[in-house]
Amino acid sequence: IIAQYYNLIRHGFEGYKRIQQACLNHGIYITEEVNKLGLFDLLYDGKSALPGAAWMLKKDVNPGFNLYDLSDKMRARGWQIASYSLPANCQDMVIQRVLIRHGFSHDMAQLFMEDLKRCIDFFQKNPITHGADEKEAGGFKHG
Repeated sequence: IIAQYYNLIRHGFEGYKRIQQACLNHGIYITEEVNKLGLFDLLYDGKSALPGAAWMLKKDVNPGFNLYDLSDKMRARGWQIASYSLPANCQDMVIQRVLIRHGFSHDMAQLFMEDLKRCIDFFQKNPITHGADEKEAGGFKHG
């Protein structure tokens, strides 16, 4: 909160608004590109208050990996994507989410998508027979 207040004072309202809009735009771009892949159901499209995106694997698709595997592969390329199961009543649902922060550029969003596509291509050529689970992947846990 203090850092946000500092940026508001430093950049002024209009400057701060431009920064936040740029972050939202990058989240929207990532959402649109992830949707084009056809493997994921979008859960959050990045078009409201938080700059980011969230998705899960489509139920009728077997891409040769699970989201923990994809998160791990992306980590090897330098990206941190949160993959975790949801809390009670939905614990069988695993989602991924990305949050966009100040300093994340459109070039970085494009690089993120290129790396995501590379990782998906890798798994399609080398399918995982027994994917990682939340414990093995070090995933986030609710509760």
